[in-house]
Amino acid sequence: MLAGAALAALAAIAWWMIHVSAVQDAIFRRVIARTLAETRNDLLAPDALRVVLCGTGNPLPDRERAAACTAIFAGGNIYLVDIGPGAWKNLALWHIPAPRIAAVMLTHFHSDHIGDLGELNIETWANGRDHPLRVYGPVGVDQVVNGFAQAYSLDEGYRIAHHGIALMSPENWQMQPLAVKIDTPAGTSPCAGGSATVLEENGLKVTAFTVDHAPVAPAYGYRFDYNGRSVVVSGDTKPCANLVAISKDADVLIHEGQAAHLIKLIQEAAEHLGNARVAKIMSDVRRYHTTPVEAATEANEAGVQLLVLSHIGPPTPNALARIAFMRGVADVRPHGVILGYDGLLLTMPAGSKDIETSTVR
Repeated sequence: MLAGAALAALAAIAWWMIHVSAVQDAIFRRVIARTLAETRNDLLAPDALRVVLCGTGNPLPDRERAAACTAIFAGGNIYLVDIGPGAWKNLALWHIPAPRIAAVMLTHFHSDHIGDLGELNIETWANGRDHPLRVYGPVGVDQVVNGFAQAYSLDEGYRIAHHGIALMSPENWQMQPLAVKIDTPAGTSPCAGGSATVLEENGLKVTAFTVDHAPVAPAYGYRFDYNGRSVVVSGDTKPCANLVAISKDADVLIHEGQAAHLIKLIQEAAEHLGNARVAKIMSDVRRYHTTPVEAATEANEAGVQLLVLSHIGPPTPNALARIAFMRGVADVRPHGVILGYDGLLLTMPAGSKDIETSTVR
């Protein structure tokens, strides 16, 4: 009785206190101070090549996954491969040091790979980026960049007028489109071969290579080499010999994975319901992606240490869906496979073969 009364009294006091303005302000001050101090500068340490999956979904709605985005941390900078819808929100919530985003590498121009480019540009600028944002990609990247720049130009003007030109430099707001041209023999498949060096800086080398996502063309993947460690991001593609060749002996291969056997079930359900539009789209989707089993086979052929599946489709909201998605993978590659998720952090220390996995939250 007495203990119950004491607890009730304490609860009443706590309820009263949180309605006191001074108590509210004190709590908010502590939360604000902690939040402002949480920038993840540790991810920029030069002792390792680091990767964070900032978007592992595909165009189908998924509460747990933003659209395509992979963040590479090397040489004191951050490089993003694609920036799909929802990816910038993830990066901001994880306190990624926005001013250190040096460049974006677009694999192709489907909306789920470019949708947050405008948000990324204006938000990193507002957060103190002191350089124009380089945006690499296949021929056509200038059209994409200039389109986003035009759409956001009024917002740029509002922010300069509000905060002042000294704080919001118009020069740093700019995006710089940089087309990466890869010559391939006429009439040959993009998977027959083709690559080009995108940049070399601060010990990092980035190589773009052609993949097969027809009718989307050209479409690229990217390889990052830093401090003796390497990671390859496939982009969207069918199984591709060029990807296997470029991925040879890489530490990590981040490969798209579309579970064709599950997408076929969506197609069949749509057909049964008379929804010819969805049925046609699901049929088409299965023709220009790679299944998890095919990605595992490619990882084996390339001799990569770790395969991470990303660009997951259809969504995997529970254990049953994840098991079904991975059906058959263990038969091909029993070890060295991870089903990627938003926030997965891979750390590859220099001078080592270790790959450490954790979660950014």
